[in-house]
Amino acid sequence: MDAQSRGQADEIDPADQWVLNPQTGNYELRLDRSAPKPPPSRSAGVAPGTSGRRGPSGATPTTAEVPGQRTRRSARGGNPPGGGDGGRGSQQTAAGRRKRKPPKSRKKKAMLWTGGVMACVLVAGSAFAYYLYERLNGNLNTVDVGDAGSKGITKDGPVNILLLGTDKRTGAGNEGYGDKGSTGHADTTFLFHVSEDRTNATALSIPRDLITDIPDCPTKQPDGSTKIIKGSQGVRFNESFGVEGRDPGCTMRTVKQITGVPVDHFMMADFNAVKTLSTAVGGVEVCLAKPIRDKDSKLDLPAGKQKVEGEDALAFVRNRHGLGNESDLDRIKQQQQFVASMIRQMKEDTLGNPKKMFAVAEAATQALTVDSAIGDIPKLTAMAQELGKIDVKHISFATVPVVDNTDGATVLLDEVKAPQVFSMLQNDISFTEVKKKESAAKSKQAALLKGPRAEASAVRVDVYNGSDTSGAAQRTLNWLQVEQGVLKSANKSNAPEKTAKTTLEYAPNQADQARKLADLMGLPATALKPGTEDAEGTEAMVLTLGADFKGAGVPITAPAKPPVDKVEADKQVCAQ
Repeated sequence: MDAQSRGQADEIDPADQWVLNPQTGNYELRLDRSAPKPPPSRSAGVAPGTSGRRGPSGATPTTAEVPGQRTRRSARGGNPPGGGDGGRGSQQTAAGRRKRKPPKSRKKKAMLWTGGVMACVLVAGSAFAYYLYERLNGNLNTVDVGDAGSKGITKDGPVNILLLGTDKRTGAGNEGYGDKGSTGHADTTFLFHVSEDRTNATALSIPRDLITDIPDCPTKQPDGSTKIIKGSQGVRFNESFGVEGRDPGCTMRTVKQITGVPVDHFMMADFNAVKTLSTAVGGVEVCLAKPIRDKDSKLDLPAGKQKVEGEDALAFVRNRHGLGNESDLDRIKQQQQFVASMIRQMKEDTLGNPKKMFAVAEAATQALTVDSAIGDIPKLTAMAQELGKIDVKHISFATVPVVDNTDGATVLLDEVKAPQVFSMLQNDISFTEVKKKESAAKSKQAALLKGPRAEASAVRVDVYNGSDTSGAAQRTLNWLQVEQGVLKSANKSNAPEKTAKTTLEYAPNQADQARKLADLMGLPATALKPGTEDAEGTEAMVLTLGADFKGAGVPITAPAKPPVDKVEADKQVCAQ
C-alpha cells in the first residue's frame, strides 16, 4: 500500500509516521507496515505474546484538515516501530511502561528530513521524505521549454529562476476574477538570481507594463511538434506569456533578451496558489503604514502589522488603490514585502515542523507548473537544498529601473541605471554586503589593475567593433577623443569576428596605458589581456568591443552597489 492510500485508508497523517524506537531511543520514519519489526522489549512495557504494537493509553483520535487528506491522527505518545495504529485491538500491560523523553536532536532530525526550503513569489519548495514522492510528484504540472532553459540543476555556477505569477482566470479557484476564460499573462515576474557561492540571492521584479520587444518563440504543441510564434516589437512585457499561445519559455527568452542574464528554470503559479500557500503557512505577516479599504479588491485592512491568508492574501498582492500613485510599480513593492515575509516565515516557523512542511508541500506542488528539467520531486529537492544554503539577510528585492513612458500607462527601461543592475547580475555581484571568497585566479586578474596610470593624452589605442551594435567603434572613438582626451586613438572598423566580451590587448610596457583606459571605460580586470613582448615605437593597444559593450561612457564593469533601492528579506517594510 503506498503512502497516499495508506494516509486515506488508515486515517494517519504521513507527518505522524515519525515514531519512537524503544530499542534505540531515537525517532525513526516508518514507511511500510509490512517492514520487519524488531522484537518486543519487556523493558519497554510490552507483555510477552502480544503483537508489540502499542498506542497511548486512553488516547482519543483527533481530526484536523490537511491538504489532500480527509483526516489525520494525533501523534501523542509516539508509535512503536512498524507503524502502530494507536492501540486499536492490542493487549498490553501497564507494568514496566516508561515514557521516554524525546531526544534533544529531534528538531535537528526533522530539519535533516526536510532538507531545505524555498519560498518565492507564489511558490515554495523543500526536500521531502521518499515516502511522499508518489503523492507529491503527481501534483506537479510541467512544460517543455526546449533550449530556453538548462537541462538540469547546476551546483557549480549561478542559478537564475524565473518566478512567474499569472492572472489566469480559468481553473479551480480562479473563476471568480474578471476577464473570465483568460489563460493569463505575465502579471507578476521575478528573476531570482542565486550566486555561484550560494551566499546571496537577488529577486529582481520586472514590471508587467514595461515596453519591450518579444523574440520569436519555439513552443511545444500537444502533438509533440514545435511551432514558432512570431515575436512582437514595442509591446507590454506581460504579453510574453499567454498571447498567441506563448508559453513560459517565451517569457524566459524575453527576460534573457532584456537583462542579458540566461534563465535556467521557471516556476509558475496562478491566483489560487496565493490563497492556498498563504493558508498552508498559517498566514503571512504584512505591515501597512495606513489602512487600506479597496472596494475593487475587497481588501479591508487596518494600519500596522497583521497576518493575511486566503482571499485577503490574494487581495493584498493584487491591490493598487490606496498606495502611492496607485500604479503597478507601487503594487510591486507590496508584492516584494509579501514574498519576503513568506520567506522569513518558511525559514523560521515551517522548517523543522513536519506537519506544516507536508501541508506546504502539498499546497505548493498542487499550485506549481515548472519546466520539465525540474519536473519531479527529487529535482525540486536538489534545487531547494541549493537555495536553502542562503541566509535570509542576504536575499534582496529590487525592481528593474524604469522611467515613465509618454502615454502615462507604460514604462521604459532607464537607459543609465538598468544596464548597471543587469551587469551586477551578469557578473554575480551581490546586492547585499557579503564577504566573498576570492579565488587565486581572480586575485591574479585583479592585480592587473594595480599600479601607475598614464595620462589620457599618452594612451594609444585602436578600436575594433566585435559587437552587434552598428557604429559602436566610431561612437566610442568620439567619446574617447572629445570627452576623455585620448587623442591617439583610431577606429579600425569591424573586428575579424563577433565576440561576447570586450577585451583590451596590450604589451607589458603599455600596462600604465591599459590601466588608464580601463579606468575611463569601466573595464573589468577580466577584460585585460597582457602580452609577453614589449610594444615598439607607436604600436597601439587593441580594444575590441564585445556583446557586453553597453555604449560609450557606460561602464562595462558592474557597479559595486546597486543604483536602485533594495530591501533585504530579513527586514519588514510597511507599505506606504
